[in-house]
Amino acid sequence: MNENYLVKGRMQKISSDTWPQKNRTESEGYVGGQTYMRIIENNLADVITLEDGLLDQILSPTNLNRAYRQVRSNKGKGGVDKMEVDALKDYLIENRDGLVQSIRDGKYYPKPVRRVEIPKENGKKRMLGIPTAVDRVVQQAIAQVLSTIYEKQFSPHSYGFRPNRSAHQALKKGRDYISEGYCSAVDMDLEQFFDRVNHSKLVEILSRTIKDGRVISLIHKYLRAGVVAGNKFEETNEGVPQGGPLSPLLSNIMLNELDKELQRRGHKFIRYADDLLILCKSKRSAERTLEKILPFIEGKLFLRVNREKTQVCSINKVKFLGYTFYRNRGKGRLRVHPKSIRKMKERIKTLTSRSNGWGDAQRKESLRQFIRGWVAYFKLADMKIILQKVDLWYRRRLRMCIWKKWKLIRTRLRNLLKLGVSESKAKLMASTRKGYWKISGTSTLNVAITNERLRKSGYIFLLDTFLNVKDIN
Repeated sequence: MNENYLVKGRMQKISSDTWPQKNRTESEGYVGGQTYMRIIENNLADVITLEDGLLDQILSPTNLNRAYRQVRSNKGKGGVDKMEVDALKDYLIENRDGLVQSIRDGKYYPKPVRRVEIPKENGKKRMLGIPTAVDRVVQQAIAQVLSTIYEKQFSPHSYGFRPNRSAHQALKKGRDYISEGYCSAVDMDLEQFFDRVNHSKLVEILSRTIKDGRVISLIHKYLRAGVVAGNKFEETNEGVPQGGPLSPLLSNIMLNELDKELQRRGHKFIRYADDLLILCKSKRSAERTLEKILPFIEGKLFLRVNREKTQVCSINKVKFLGYTFYRNRGKGRLRVHPKSIRKMKERIKTLTSRSNGWGDAQRKESLRQFIRGWVAYFKLADMKIILQKVDLWYRRRLRMCIWKKWKLIRTRLRNLLKLGVSESKAKLMASTRKGYWKISGTSTLNVAITNERLRKSGYIFLLDTFLNVKDIN
């Protein structure tokens, strides 16, 4: 069947036996009209006006089918109902009309998101919320329509999760500011931003632009849908769970208020999602900027600033999108931050582990994918010297894996002789009891397993890849 007739839909119901939820009376109040919100002791004060039409665009067949195709291409795991993306097509063909009508009637209630914990570098965990496949389609449909509206409002200093904008553009802009003499920075850390967004404030901001109260109601239902950790339901009274198609847009809508305030004050800044860098010409100016912007962030937007991680510093102490900055002959330049180098080496160490049971083909392909992806992201940095050093260590790890694979004395002897090692050295080396890492650094093994032989066998190196990317660009 043609996919242009896929979306049939239903009202999702949540078993009250498994995940009991309170009635969302505050959301129902928006149905059929616009609701303008103001904050009164963290409660919502409603003033209804009857204007609509946006929901019709969201629920149009063209937009819903486009949303379905996007969710299908993104793939991803199933939510609390365990429906995988592959099952969406048949489900939506059968349930299109019920889904659309339940949303129009204000009777549609999203299912809670499935909580997934992702380990962070500092040992803590990042909380992701995975919506059901059906909810991802609806969220994607909302995001597609709202993006076209809000793109006109968003700041040119915002680069995250926006069409035709990227992390590389943000980094280049920061580099340009440094070339102009802005060499001190406010490196802002918004504490658990996605988990701390104030729902009331976000609804108020949305209501300034969205004139269809049914859309406000639907978004608020997603905000209040709750999460399931294990088999336990938890209410969500704040936050925008990461993991759904709608959360990046909602985060940008919220932080656009901060962008506008920074622009109004004349600051030079770059923002990628909740990563914010404000550039100033002196440390004193940066300290003053931080002091004056804190009341707006915490008092007006109800967000929390992590005082321990937020810092005023020189641009060469900043970690922004994995990079750091420096100035050379009056020009702003980019380096890979030491933490990013450390993380890269940890990944290579895992991929070249001698105990992971991988064959040569799997190891080569995994390394190829990682190195190409890593270099493609960090290609803006000046890193020729550091990559030379990392490659020396990386090739030694490859030789260690190869040496372990040979195992038996006779296999080692045969291969060393085949690779041009003298018989006396080959016999001595084949019968050694030294450890794998010790042997991998010997001149004998370096002469036997040369860099060129590693290349010809299918291994790629960081510096080679970087120089090729530089030549292309």
